Amino acid sequence: MVASMTGFGRAEVSRDGINISAEVRSVNSRYLDLTLRLPRSISQREKELKDIVRTFLNRGNLNITVKIAYDSNGAIPLKVNTAAAKSYFKLLNEIRKSVKIREQVKLEHLLTFSEVLEPVGEEETDEREWELVQETVRQALENLNTMRSQEGSELAKDLEKRIHRMEETLNEVEKLSKERIPEERKNLHERIAQLVEDKFVIDQNRLELEIALMVDKLDITEECVRYRSHNKFFLEALNKNEAAGRKLNFLVQEMNREANTIGSKSSDAAIAHMIIGLKEELEKIREQLQNIE
Repeated sequence: MVASMTGFGRAEVSRDGINISAEVRSVNSRYLDLTLRLPRSISQREKELKDIVRTFLNRGNLNITVKIAYDSNGAIPLKVNTAAAKSYFKLLNEIRKSVKIREQVKLEHLLTFSEVLEPVGEEETDEREWELVQETVRQALENLNTMRSQEGSELAKDLEKRIHRMEETLNEVEKLSKERIPEERKNLHERIAQLVEDKFVIDQNRLELEIALMVDKLDITEECVRYRSHNKFFLEALNKNEAAGRKLNFLVQEMNREANTIGSKSSDAAIAHMIIGLKEELEKIREQLQNIE
């Protein structure tokens, strides 16, 4: 199904004392335009974030805001130096046995050695932070796409109704046009008869041929067939799982071209009125398509 280009997505992820929030706002655009507001610590990751966005979206003007916060206790992130802890544990046991102390080595004994706990390296902290940022942005984009899909579904329903209405109007136009052809032929005969006093001067076979050619130019069957074909492809594109905005816009242009041709071929006021109705529907569809990816 088609997706709207308007939407909002938000996500939060908290882990290991790091709190990440991401907001994504999207409006319509001919292309994929990205504006990122990032903390200084991940500003150099802008290109990588844009690459992530492109895996979710094809078109739209997006504003993405990422915020990073840390737990307010002010503690420096620490990690266990496993090698140091094992070495001190072994050493303390050797001391205990050598002086024949029955007391077992406890955690509090190990924590007296500062080397057992050491600050997490800045590089490791940055990498963990970046992993959380990616996770949060992906969740926000998924939420955005959910909203865009829901709105796109509503737009698709409206467009389908308009296409079906145009199909009904087109049927009426074609029917009325076919009914008018015999009358047009009769009118041509009468006009020519008024212009020519002596009917024997005119080659009747030639006259009938010319009238047939003129009436054939008034026939809108081909235009109606092409219009219906555009309607069919339009509805098919609406239900495909791919970005269809550009294709739908192209089809609307072709529908408008056929409507203009039909209008120029007909001199009937009723048909002209219905063609105006068709073009009004096409304009409303065109406006809706500006918001479809």
